[in-house]
Amino acid sequence: MRVMVMVKATYQSEAGEMPRTELMAAMGQFNEELVKAGILLAGEGLHPSAKGKRVLFSGAQRTVTDGPFAETKELVAGFWLWQVKSMDEALEWVKRCPNPMDDDSEIEIRPLYEAADFGEAFTPELQAQEERLRAELEQRAADRQKGSTP
Repeated sequence: MRVMVMVKATYQSEAGEMPRTELMAAMGQFNEELVKAGILLAGEGLHPSAKGKRVLFSGAQRTVTDGPFAETKELVAGFWLWQVKSMDEALEWVKRCPNPMDDDSEIEIRPLYEAADFGEAFTPELQAQEERLRAELEQRAADRQKGSTP
């Protein structure tokens, strides 16, 4: 099971305050444990929403809104993508995480959809396309690591 683990934004993260060295070190150690356990697939911190944009879709129309966005408690400051055996395992790992902020903070865990979740709508043709795209992404990532692709 794959899950997205989202660190919710705070007023400090939305203000662009950078974490202390001690917090960065603690999070680095936690990330190292995730890697050694074979759980971490990806993870990144996000700039404040003031540097972001939102696109509202309404039929064929697209409306762009520049950040910052009002509801700080609904924003994400960073994320991990984990491969775990269960939601309980993900929860146990989150409980071991250092507090990602200097003040109170919140982390949300949400499972990702898997192919089987889509039933018959995910036709063999769409499955083949998905597999091809994933293989291409993996190849591009490998090429970037070798320095052969921008």
